[in-house]
Parts: sequence; C-alpha cells; structure tokens
Amino acid sequence: MTERVINILLVEDDEVDIMNVKRAFKKVNITNPIYLANNGLEALNMLRGHGEQPPAIPTERRLILLDLNMPKMGGIEFLQELRSDPRLKTTPVVVMTTSNQDQDRVEAYNLNVAGYILKPVTFSNFVEMMATLNRYWILCEMP
Repeated sequence: MTERVINILLVEDDEVDIMNVKRAFKKVNITNPIYLANNGLEALNMLRGHGEQPPAIPTERRLILLDLNMPKMGGIEFLQELRSDPRLKTTPVVVMTTSNQDQDRVEAYNLNVAGYILKPVTFSNFVEMMATLNRYWILCEMP
C-alpha cells in the first residue's frame, strides 16, 4: 500500500496542546503536513482562500483536528459553517477537546464529525492517541 499524504489542519488556540500535537507527531513519525489555525474564522479562511488568495491548505485529502473551546469562533460554530459550505461540507473532522459535555458531543455528531476524542491528560496517552488516529486515517478512503 502506498502512503498518501493527508493535509491536516489543527484548529487549536492552546499553545501547550499545539506543542503536544507536534511532539506526538514527531514521536510516532507522522510526516503529514500540519497547518495551524487558532480559531474557526482563521480555519475557514485557510480552507476557502481569501479574496484572490487560493486556500492555504491543498484542497485534496484534508483532515481537520478541531478543538471546541476557542475565541472568535468556537468549534461548534465552525462545524456549522463548514457543513453549510458545499465545497467544504465533506471534509472529515475529528473533535479533540477537553469538553466532556453531552450537549457538545451530540451537537458535534449531529454535524457529522468522524470522531469525538477527549484530550488525554498525560503526554504518553496523547502520543498513543495520535498513533491510533494515524493508523485509522491511513486505512480510511478520503474524498
């Protein structure tokens, strides 16, 4: 099986979590390109492009890792906007959050997320979660 690049957009505002994702990717040899947006508005601009600028992320084989609690535009609001955009609505999203609220989980799944994962407390569990996600998205056929 040939490995195909997946363009990963991490939508996260917490610097420690950003660092943990990057460190975990390195530790388990995930070499897919990772793009960073600090909130939902920034993420939408990166996915759509801005004015005459093309999208900052290649339009093929995208995956979004999404935190829910962010300034300007939170994760649920971002998902609503993403799913209402005909060009972006099929983009797979995995929620990666500290929110253990049933309402957030239900809303996220109603907006067709591919998964809802609670952020692990320890770095070793974080690494294990990233390795598991990597194995999963390697097996998935993406649009």
